Amino acid sequence: MPTRLIELLVCPLCKGPLEHLRPPLHERQELVCRADRLAFPVRDGIPVMLESEARPLDAASGAGDLA
Repeated sequence: MPTRLIELLVCPLCKGPLEHLRPPLHERQELVCRADRLAFPVRDGIPVMLESEARPLDAASGAGDLA
């Protein structure tokens, strides 16, 4: 999915901005909402914007180092 289209997406919960993380800098391609501390997966180039599919971010898993 082109970056310009991803920039139009917002968090489905808080409507806040998302950060697009992708390899090789990060281990997986995700859209991260820092406000809700959730990472939404991108599968086959398609963002999965469902709360039930999101991965929670927490310091214990090392996800706090996403800066």
